[in-house]
Amino acid sequence: MHIIPSKIKQQREADYLNKYATLSAKSKGRIIPEVDCRIRNPFERDVGRILYSVDFRRLRQKTQVFFNPRNDHICTRMEHVLYVNYIASTIGKALNLNADLIEAISLGHDIGHAPFGHTGEKELQSCLEKYNADFSFQHELHSLRVVDILSRRKADQYGLNLTFEVRDGIVSHCGEKYSEYVLRPKREKTEAELIPGAKFHELPATLEGCIVRMADKIAYVGRDIEDGARAGLMSFSALPASIKTELGSTNGEIINTLVEDIIEHSYGNDAIVLSIEKGQAMEELLNSNLRHIYLSDRIQRYDYTVRNVVQGLFEIFLEFAVDPEKLASEAQYNMMFRNFFDYLEKHPEKDASALRKVTDYIAGMTDHFAQECFEQIFQI
Repeated sequence: MHIIPSKIKQQREADYLNKYATLSAKSKGRIIPEVDCRIRNPFERDVGRILYSVDFRRLRQKTQVFFNPRNDHICTRMEHVLYVNYIASTIGKALNLNADLIEAISLGHDIGHAPFGHTGEKELQSCLEKYNADFSFQHELHSLRVVDILSRRKADQYGLNLTFEVRDGIVSHCGEKYSEYVLRPKREKTEAELIPGAKFHELPATLEGCIVRMADKIAYVGRDIEDGARAGLMSFSALPASIKTELGSTNGEIINTLVEDIIEHSYGNDAIVLSIEKGQAMEELLNSNLRHIYLSDRIQRYDYTVRNVVQGLFEIFLEFAVDPEKLASEAQYNMMFRNFFDYLEKHPEKDASALRKVTDYIAGMTDHFAQECFEQIFQI
């Protein structure tokens, strides 16, 4: 008799998980069918594929809010992803939902984020608008593009071929909608609704995806204040008394309050629910961060530098992408153009437009590599 651990795990899910939980045995599957792993269930397998990808590794040198991912006192994009995973997993386990699915979505939700945080994202979109591109850049959509098309698994194999539920959670994780207090899964969602250009702000198809969407905000709302305090922009002591009374006076207290509130109001429901009182307080806190941190003069001034780097790289790479002979000639003398030449040669979509390939290349850069690239190309 051969024991198959993955089947035992799936039976355990069916026996013990919440009736609203997503069972790995009932996944809508992968775009390219695969033989199941004997050890790991499909969602566990997705965790490994994300975790071992180069794209995940690059998150450690990508900006969360403050533009210095090499400063170990400042939160990086990878740390944010790990915080989301911890918070979402805590909630999911308390609600007896599928922890493997939550982990996979959490680890992958920002895998396509551009360098320099949301400033880099916005500047890439501005560059595309300048050239009237037939696609837009939002990190949620690009994260799906990374796991579906761009992430390199083997020398000749691209795309992680993740399950529908993980891909849906990644593209539907939008954490920038401050006024969401109740998230009900859109269970009838189909594959056609996940393609780039779809309404990516729609709710996830699973409760697990809804948890990650809520945890995304919880993970950064207090952590950004910690970084803001180090930068001299604001502090927890300066928060309005109403927020401190409702949520707490430290990042830890705020996270604990919100997690407990969600568990209390979501237990037994087919929805992830934050009470009106705590939801309004978190929304007020997020808007306070917007005023004092994200739109602060210091952040805005550094934004100018970021926009210059992204725009400069976009323009120069686009110029060479449409003239392969010129690029090949320049690649002989400049390592950055040689890197770009190699990237174009290996791009998995041979017929993609130059705009698309340049966007993919810049979006995959770390902050440090983008800055180094800019300096080696433009420094005289």
